Amino acid sequence: MKSYLWSRYKEAKRVTKELVPSIMSNMLNPDAIFSNNEMSLSDIEIYGFDYDYTLVFYSKHLHTLIFNAARDLLINEHRYPAEIRKYDYDPNFAIRGLHYDVHRALLMKIDAFHYIQLGTVYRGLSVVPDEEVIAMYDGSHVPLEQMSDFYGKSSQGNTMKQFMDIFSLPEMTLLSCVNEYFLKNNIDYEPVHLYKDVKDSIRDVHIKGIMYRAIEADIEKYICYAEQTRAVLAKLADHGKKMFLITNSPSSFVDKGMKFIVGKDWRDLFDVVIVQADKPNFFNDKRRPFRKVNERGVLLWDKIHKLQKGQIYKQGNLYEFLKLTGWRGSKVLYFGDHIYSDLADLTLKHGWRTGAIIPELRSEIKIMNTEKYIQTMTWLQTLTGLLEHMQVHRDPDSQMILEEWKKERKEMREMNRNFFNAQFGSLFRTDENPTYFLRRLSRFADIYMASLSCLLNYEPDYTFYPRRTPLQHELPGWSDQLCTGTFRIPFLQETVQIK
Repeated sequence: MKSYLWSRYKEAKRVTKELVPSIMSNMLNPDAIFSNNEMSLSDIEIYGFDYDYTLVFYSKHLHTLIFNAARDLLINEHRYPAEIRKYDYDPNFAIRGLHYDVHRALLMKIDAFHYIQLGTVYRGLSVVPDEEVIAMYDGSHVPLEQMSDFYGKSSQGNTMKQFMDIFSLPEMTLLSCVNEYFLKNNIDYEPVHLYKDVKDSIRDVHIKGIMYRAIEADIEKYICYAEQTRAVLAKLADHGKKMFLITNSPSSFVDKGMKFIVGKDWRDLFDVVIVQADKPNFFNDKRRPFRKVNERGVLLWDKIHKLQKGQIYKQGNLYEFLKLTGWRGSKVLYFGDHIYSDLADLTLKHGWRTGAIIPELRSEIKIMNTEKYIQTMTWLQTLTGLLEHMQVHRDPDSQMILEEWKKERKEMREMNRNFFNAQFGSLFRTDENPTYFLRRLSRFADIYMASLSCLLNYEPDYTFYPRRTPLQHELPGWSDQLCTGTFRIPFLQETVQIK
């Protein structure tokens, strides 16, 4: 039996090695648009956009600025120890979509079924042993009532906060650094207070204008100039599409940024511009009226009867917006980077089509296209299939071999995680399952892409068809394939592509 098992192992290795070149001949395009739901651009008459990380992208310097400013606010206004100033922002520590247990001060990755991915739970800057996590949570499942609320917040008894915003990367890192300082120095502290203080400091970097002033003062340092944004907007305008902008950012900040990336005439491209909208409240609160902002940034008191092209409006609400514009239903496509604040309400309550901007997508696809990743993932899936089929052999020698294979599989899973992020792995997958982030992305976004520039690769009447991903009961079983005389890997090419 030992000889038989190792012969199957070697044969699987050989077939996997032969299969890799054919997989590499059909790589994914990082500039493609991916579809969760069938949608034809010929049906879209109106295009809407968020501003930050949708129309404009920021350099790596911005997150360092936010981290440093919030850290200094903790020291100067919340009386935190000055020694935390020794911590610098690490852009490689966290990823989007992570959950934070406010009461236990733990940062972690959770899958679509509410299970914690063991090995990705961090207290401060140190990983928490699996045994300790399992003891704390009585397993690795997080009950629904403890998960974050609809918008990812920790409220009304929810103990988890989900970080969905790209701007939240410095917040997660700062939380972890301050936790680390307290733990290393044996300082007793209340995790709930720390979470609130860090959240307030990050908020103040925005609402006190610290971030906005810094960007406006050195716009070339912080904004990635992308002439393709202008090209996308011009292409839509040339095809007679109406366009609007709804952002939470202030008027002068948006104006300077758009002049930098699009040009002084940027307002001519938009039929409606709304700033400081306070999303997601903008999509739900019917009480707040629009206010017009004049050229000097002064708020006017006029009652708004029409949203005029070339003007800038503040606040308001979507219900009034729909009344004044008549832009309803599936003829509207809105793009944003925040799956909850930008997209969720629009698709669930108002029937707009939605597009998610996921900048991380481009870098992850480039990693997935590497030979090393394809080799690792192909063998990992093959080895999993071997384990599934050969587990029927219960004799001690066979079980010893299976344990060796399980150890190898665990090591390869860790290797696969490290391809993307050494602490938390891919934004889109845990070891096997989709992440909670991907679950929400799949629900609230009809299409998703790395940047708006991807639209330049498609004609304005293009129809996006979601790839039919086989359900588990639609796939030929691994065991059926392994029982045949010739070893084959079912649908492996397709499976690797969607990882």
